[in-house]
Amino acid sequence: MASRSSADVAGFPFKTRATQVLFVQYVMQILEPGGKCGIVLDEGLLYRANEEAFVKTKRKLLDECDVWCIISLPGGAFTGSGAGVKTNLVFFTKGRKTERIWYYDLSHIKVGKKTPLTMERFAHFFELLDKRGTPEAETEHSWTVDFAERKQKAAEEAAPHRREADAQRERATTLREQAKALRKAGKADEADALQLPIETADKAVRESIAKAQAIEDAIYDLKAVNPREKMVTDTRTPAQLLEAIAEKGREVEAALSRLRALL
Repeated sequence: MASRSSADVAGFPFKTRATQVLFVQYVMQILEPGGKCGIVLDEGLLYRANEEAFVKTKRKLLDECDVWCIISLPGGAFTGSGAGVKTNLVFFTKGRKTERIWYYDLSHIKVGKKTPLTMERFAHFFELLDKRGTPEAETEHSWTVDFAERKQKAAEEAAPHRREADAQRERATTLREQAKALRKAGKADEADALQLPIETADKAVRESIAKAQAIEDAIYDLKAVNPREKMVTDTRTPAQLLEAIAEKGREVEAALSRLRALL
């Protein structure tokens, strides 16, 4: 990077996503408040929300930086430099938390050795860049995610599980106090009988916390999922699919017959 406050792009064919996690943490550390960064990241790092290191890193990124744009790049965009995975361009500014993320989707573009990803492909993106946050920036290939709203909604959905965990924790504490009092009174059998309810309450605490955590962590799946993408559905019946397979088989057999005739 040229300086700790300039807008730079860093992209590397990291061998592991763990290395990328460490690099993102390093970038956040060296950036000064107000510093801007553009970085190429493996899409796996963006969507993983079930591993603590990935979630913590993205939580810190979104809490301490404004992730204002993510571009979903085509598959194979960096194959020539040794990165065969699906990648994204992530832009953020340090010093203020993320409220909204504007996404731009280029994943529908086919790239290869003879058709590389060129700047011309970004022309429409640059036209809309300064218009993000307005209806004009919402197109077939661009959309905005209200991250603050998404975070609030997750907190509301997780709240009942958090309350259940608190209730079960209080129950376990009460039972432990009762067991302690019973043992002190020389009623060991009655105290032992409370062990199972205590373990059940402890288990309920862990399960409720896990459910709440899963809901809260899910918001850190930052993968670009185009809400306007047109899904192509195969409406053929099983019988029609079998007939299509049979037809392909007849075509193959006809081609083989022609080849045998040439021998």
